[in-house]
Amino acid sequence: MIKVALVSLGCSKNQVDSELILGQVSSNKGFQLVKDPYQADIIIVNTCGFIQDTKEESIQTILELAALKYKGSLKGLIATGCLTQRYQGLILEEMPEVDAILGTGTFGKINDVINGVLAGKRLKEIGGPAYPYKASEPRLLTDSHFAYVKIGEGCNNHCSYCSIPKIRGPYYSRTIDDIKKEVDWLTGVGVKEIILIAQDITSYGQDIYGRKNLPELIRKILENKDFQWLRLLYSYPESFPLELLDLMKEDKRICPYLDLPIQHSSNRIRKLMNRRGSRKDLLNLIKEIRTAIPDVVIRTSLIVGFPGEEEEDFEDLLDFIQEVKFDRLGVFKYSREEDTAAAKFDFQIPAEIKEERFQRIMEKQQKIAANNNQKYVNSNLEVIVDEIDKEYVLGRTKYDAPEVDNLVYIMDGHNLKKGDIVKCRIKEAYEYDLIGELINE
Repeated sequence: MIKVALVSLGCSKNQVDSELILGQVSSNKGFQLVKDPYQADIIIVNTCGFIQDTKEESIQTILELAALKYKGSLKGLIATGCLTQRYQGLILEEMPEVDAILGTGTFGKINDVINGVLAGKRLKEIGGPAYPYKASEPRLLTDSHFAYVKIGEGCNNHCSYCSIPKIRGPYYSRTIDDIKKEVDWLTGVGVKEIILIAQDITSYGQDIYGRKNLPELIRKILENKDFQWLRLLYSYPESFPLELLDLMKEDKRICPYLDLPIQHSSNRIRKLMNRRGSRKDLLNLIKEIRTAIPDVVIRTSLIVGFPGEEEEDFEDLLDFIQEVKFDRLGVFKYSREEDTAAAKFDFQIPAEIKEERFQRIMEKQQKIAANNNQKYVNSNLEVIVDEIDKEYVLGRTKYDAPEVDNLVYIMDGHNLKKGDIVKCRIKEAYEYDLIGELINE
């Protein structure tokens, strides 16, 4: 029996790919999945190649695992994912430790590649970037109580800083019927929180139906009554469908949570980023969302140190954050990615200025987040249990996505199990964590 381990890096969309790879491997009776790479005969690394930091993490992970060829029983090291798709001509040439590579659209061939590596072959299976998976394909879930459903892949927005279209290709949507089948399967195996995900969910349907029809997809999914939460990631503000707000009001299973990646507020910088819509447009949209859904939590992501970002532009961004008071916020320091338009721009910002601006935003947001969270103190909130440890029980509210948002530390919750959705009385609130007391009903 050949023991196979997988190490998954990068985003939640990558996690879905990893689960599909595990499904393929588990369907082969000659392979046995193991969690510990030190016990494996074959290791698969699903890489990320989005920005410089993630590329470095992927390369470092590959090199560290390659050492097991000399220390353990490792017979083969296989890399797949965004890094291999993007640098297919370099990985095998410059990393002799790697025995095979697959791309983002060819990981369905993983079992054949494993057998090839075991036979002593060095393989390259790179094709087009798209892997439009079907609900019928085997998939091994990372978590039993929540799951990501990729409704689309790739992107057509062509933001000047972003390499996604180069790696994952143009936007393509899965069909409504197939997505619905996947949701039905997930709820059938006990998943309680469905998370729809794509680089831009607001573009859903344009390529296959001739129109953007995210609301229609959501209505179809809501026909399934067996899940409790439906979360949406990520909604580009430039094409946000206001009809979605009506759906959120109609069905409370849709989490009052929206991730709107704005990247910047300065009209000048937004234009350089090739982002549509103005500062005023963003403010108007956020006001409309908060008016329609008073308890909504809005998350955003920002980029500091974009080429040509003057202090005036950065101050504009600080003022915007102070005015909007985002509930959740992530910040990236601009990464100069080859083959993107912004990489060729003049006035690249020094690393020390990027770091200083990053810290200033995080300090401001920390105060905003701490203040925003105070509204939950002495309120009763539903919490889904994510982790149970000897020392604590961790969960999330409807207002928080896995891995990136607030955690709730549940007092006296050790009789709970993962996936339970319980009511907690919030006793304390901090910048990024809440302390909740279990309400026994």
